[in-house]
Amino acid sequence: MSTPPKRPLTLRDVSEASGVSEMTVSRVLRGKGDVSEATRKKVQEAARALGYVPNRIAGALASSHVNLVSVIIPSLGNMVFPEVLSGISATLDGSDLQPVIGITDYQPEKEEKVLLEMLSWRPSGVIIAGLERSEASHSMLAAAGIPVVEIMDTDGEAIDSCVGISHRRAGRMTAEAILEAGYRKIGFLGTKMPQDHRARKRFEGFTRTLGKAGIEIADREFYAGGSALMKGREMTEAILSRSPDLDFLYYSNDMIGAGGLMYLLDKGYDIPGQIGLAGFNGVELLGGLPRRLATMDACRREIGEKAAQIILDRKVEGADPAPVHIELTPKLQPGDTLLRT
Repeated sequence: MSTPPKRPLTLRDVSEASGVSEMTVSRVLRGKGDVSEATRKKVQEAARALGYVPNRIAGALASSHVNLVSVIIPSLGNMVFPEVLSGISATLDGSDLQPVIGITDYQPEKEEKVLLEMLSWRPSGVIIAGLERSEASHSMLAAAGIPVVEIMDTDGEAIDSCVGISHRRAGRMTAEAILEAGYRKIGFLGTKMPQDHRARKRFEGFTRTLGKAGIEIADREFYAGGSALMKGREMTEAILSRSPDLDFLYYSNDMIGAGGLMYLLDKGYDIPGQIGLAGFNGVELLGGLPRRLATMDACRREIGEKAAQIILDRKVEGADPAPVHIELTPKLQPGDTLLRT
């Protein structure tokens, strides 16, 4: 077979390499029309040998959209979102839709930039983390004319569809379990929350539930930056140096909670008798710790699966365009760091 030309490959190149007409090549590569299996195989082998990639933008001009789903998340450094992405990918697998990922770093202005770029490609749908966003981002999504699924959170008003959990409910459930176990001197450790709206809502649900029982947070330790084991160790040492009588530590995520657990075990604390701990997210990677950290499964993979299914369902001709709101139920996992009543 001849060497591919040093220019963008065209249908004509595949036609010449396979010995069939451009029209037939187009039908084969689009999966349309009545073409014999032998001809289909000949075209596919020629295209593969040439390294030909169909121009989806050109084909999209008539239908207005390309077969891409924009997936916009805050971070890939956080163990939470890869599980969401795996659910999205598994559900779209076998369809003609492919996910493409944008990262915002929890920055509203970066979200605007990512959205502007991605929507300019006219994707078939958008899956985007969170419900809070800038006016510009909200306007772009509302006017996109495609399915929009906001994920991870249900505490707020969605632009279109949403799939997630109530983070206020998650905070409330954790506080109820801590109180039921008999803990009363409670410290909170987590990220500063103006940008992490979901952590803020969990904290609101947590403190409101404690308040109804006549208990206030005894101390708190905040940090800025990503979740890390070392950060959890440092924060735990800092809060206990100020408030050594704390009997429970509630961490905003499992990674810093795991760091705190390792620090306390190193120092010989009786867990969960002398002090209890809980995190959030149910990160499976931490299953190998000496003690299982109490945590809450936030249904991450299921969120991804259901969000992608909404996009697929809406793509079917004649599908109901009505928004879909799905609230999943977080599950408390007491592990080995929360007293059982």
